[in-house]
Amino acid sequence: MKQLGKIAAGGALALGVGIVQAADVVIGVPNWPSVTATAYVLEAIIEDNYGMDVELQNSTNPVVFEAMDSGSMHVHPEVWLPNQANLHSKFVEEKGTVRMNPNGVAAFQGMCVTKQTADEHGVTKLSDLTDPDVAALFDTDGDDKGEVWIGAAGWASTNVEKIRAKSYGYDATMHLKEMDETLALAEVDNAVVQNQPIVFFCYTPHHMFALHELVILEEPTFDAAKWNVIQPTDDPDWLAKSSAPVGWDLAYLHIHYASSMETDLPEVASLLSKVKFDTDIVSAMTYALVVEKQDPADFAQMWVANNADMVERWLR
Repeated sequence: MKQLGKIAAGGALALGVGIVQAADVVIGVPNWPSVTATAYVLEAIIEDNYGMDVELQNSTNPVVFEAMDSGSMHVHPEVWLPNQANLHSKFVEEKGTVRMNPNGVAAFQGMCVTKQTADEHGVTKLSDLTDPDVAALFDTDGDDKGEVWIGAAGWASTNVEKIRAKSYGYDATMHLKEMDETLALAEVDNAVVQNQPIVFFCYTPHHMFALHELVILEEPTFDAAKWNVIQPTDDPDWLAKSSAPVGWDLAYLHIHYASSMETDLPEVASLLSKVKFDTDIVSAMTYALVVEKQDPADFAQMWVANNADMVERWLR
């Protein structure tokens, strides 16, 4: 494996910066744990079975899609839908330069508190955050506003959480914190140890639910008629024009790959169209990398060996 840049949270390539392709297959890797785990597993399978050189390259969702469109990248290991629906629509449905593996991994997104927070302070609904007295529970700097982690910079979900905060009204009572996930989850760990109230963006598949007892805050169920989400890549006035005063719809995670691979690398394209994970598999992968701190390349080799029958079905 060759890497042009170290895989690390927050790493990204700016739009307009040339991407140098120095491998047979280039996999773009945005900054969250499960996409990294999937990327290393795909790398191991492709290198071991096709003898190709695979490169993992830090990037962001828009850059990976643009690069798959131009052919300078080949794979996005984990596209969240509907989070990246705008990119999927443009490159898969309209331009046809990107293909989607149909085998999606079911995923949840919402807001969580620790069980201590729910039990001791009665915070069980997302709308509770609009109450200044409740918001004060999460005030760690004494400025009379609480803090809530809404995700990392560059995540489509982070933009959606800004829309949801505006729609519910807790943007007036809470600071919306954007920060690297590793730092945010370290704050969750500390809050549990110190028995301090904390509220934060949560999702599955993820190892956080294996580490702590968490309570998902209640909110109205998803209603497509009330979910009007525009991303900043589509409209500079996206936040003012958007509204989402309801819970997330069930999301699905899909591998996407450049359609040019069907001609240039047909065996790899066939593999990518057949890979099928589930929520438990992806959660276990992230637990191994983040909690157990296993080397991702070593873990990927072990995972492929332990799941040889599954991998063999994908290779047929």
